Amino acid sequence: NVNVTLLFSLERYRAVAEAYLAALEARAERGLDLSRLASVASFFLSRIDVKVDPLLERVMAEGGARAGRAERLRGRVALASAKGAYAIYRELFGGERFERLRAQGARPQRLLWASTSTKNPDYPDLLYVEPLVGPETVNTMPLETLEAYRDHGAPALRLTEGMDEAAADLAALAELGLELSALTLDLEREGVEKFVKPFDSLLATLREAGKPDQTLA
Repeated sequence: NVNVTLLFSLERYRAVAEAYLAALEARAERGLDLSRLASVASFFLSRIDVKVDPLLERVMAEGGARAGRAERLRGRVALASAKGAYAIYRELFGGERFERLRAQGARPQRLLWASTSTKNPDYPDLLYVEPLVGPETVNTMPLETLEAYRDHGAPALRLTEGMDEAAADLAALAELGLELSALTLDLEREGVEKFVKPFDSLLATLREAGKPDQTLA
């Protein structure tokens, strides 16, 4: 059994990870096998910067001290969010609670970095790849980004670098009056819609072909 979730905010990620742990514990209490369960939490990255950068640019256009802080954050919020999510991951899956489950065969819910192609041509093409290499994570690079990584990527474990700086970036964003949790609600709704429509279309095609919905169960 594989579970996949769509995430943009740290609050939602923590809730999803907690739910996964609770499900494992409930299954363990019933004496059921944990080893065949797998889950990834898909954290969509470039879309966060696409959402936040224009708001930062408005602050920059106002000038003053806030403009400098906003300029520094431009293109950094998605990575700060990813590193914040990994900090939560280490907290939840690196403690005694999960170790008890791991001893019974449970697997951690891995973070999956999605939307990792760079949308802004001013940013490095590997912006959402190289800084996020770390244990028990997945990066779903599109072909163009994968080819770029093959060409000039520098593989190294960097995910835990700059964790304090990432937390400071998120705090600075809030100080500018931009609450990431509120901003990502719109992204979440848009993301779910983009997944639901193709899935509904696929179900309709299967029905027309006389295939039952159970085909996808």
